[in-house]
Amino acid sequence: MAETIDPRFTEISIKRLRQRQSYKWTHYPDDVLPAWVAEMDFPLAGPIKRALVDAIELDDCGYSYPRALGLADAFAGFAKRRMGWEVNPEWVFPAIGIFSAVSATLNLVVKPGDTVIITTPAYHPFHTLVRELGCEVTDVPLIDNRLDPEAIDRCFAEGAAALILCSPHNPTGSVPDAEELEAVAASAERHGTWVLADEIHGPLTLPQADHIPFLTVCSEAADRSIVFCSASKTFNIAGLKCSQIITDSEQASQVVRRLPARVTDCGHLGAIASAAAFREGEAWLDDVIKVLGHNRRLLGEHLAERLPAIRYVQPDAGYLAWLDLRDLKLGDNPSAAILRGSRLALSPGLDFGPGGAGFARLNFATSPDLLEQALERLEKLVR
Repeated sequence: MAETIDPRFTEISIKRLRQRQSYKWTHYPDDVLPAWVAEMDFPLAGPIKRALVDAIELDDCGYSYPRALGLADAFAGFAKRRMGWEVNPEWVFPAIGIFSAVSATLNLVVKPGDTVIITTPAYHPFHTLVRELGCEVTDVPLIDNRLDPEAIDRCFAEGAAALILCSPHNPTGSVPDAEELEAVAASAERHGTWVLADEIHGPLTLPQADHIPFLTVCSEAADRSIVFCSASKTFNIAGLKCSQIITDSEQASQVVRRLPARVTDCGHLGAIASAAAFREGEAWLDDVIKVLGHNRRLLGEHLAERLPAIRYVQPDAGYLAWLDLRDLKLGDNPSAAILRGSRLALSPGLDFGPGGAGFARLNFATSPDLLEQALERLEKLVR
């Protein structure tokens, strides 16, 4: 590859990966190559490993106290360096995980029967959490992987109480631009509605794209906007359960302060790992961005040359490829046929709601060699 990449990210042993006990590597039998759930195959960043080992050596597995760890300051420094985002550490709050945090926060700003907007296809738990709160979902489809601010505005005008914004978007990997976000923010401010922005993939934005934190877009909307971030996807520590809730106004902060302890008590090892990641993990992250950029191009070239029936738009962020498999005539859930026929596990497009039929999501956060193996399995099935 043209880029100079640390061999730790290119020479990954499948034997070692299969020794992991995470969901990705234990859900399927060993003859299946997993390329589904959002978990990277890369080794942990050195600073994270050292921080966790030090904690274990000290038998330090008690209750978490993120303030003593300086977690909010660590996040604010990372946000400033990485995204040019000025964050007030006093308005950075810990949480156990983004899904739980979004659900509990939404519960504080809507009431049963309210309508919540989701831009589809969408991260599948969003639909579940809205319905569990007794609310109705209004799906606003993306247009060519872009937000549709006019449709969102119409839903706000018709009484929608909130928007769950996934930025960068999962599963498409698209990154909303300033014009899209400004239109959404202006509409939310005009109608007095809430925007809860899941920005977990923001630091994984790839070259030629820029992630714009929602709270930097429109100060007038800050009173009713809340952003959710985490080191979990960026640094591959989802199992440690620690995330951040960020606000930019006293009104929004008062909402977050009402969250129950079951949401704001993050994992102690997760807080330790996150603080280390935000303070010292950027060199590792730079290498990850390089290999993801390489794999994104490799995937596009392979599909164009050898599997042209599969339509694919390169993601601007993250490591998830949204594959349009409808021309292969494998039915609404092609991932099932691919699993049976090629022993390759992809995430079913149907899981992502309206617009997912005939699609599947592929995780390319692995070595180029293992990505090639996944594509060869796919190729054997469809040829």
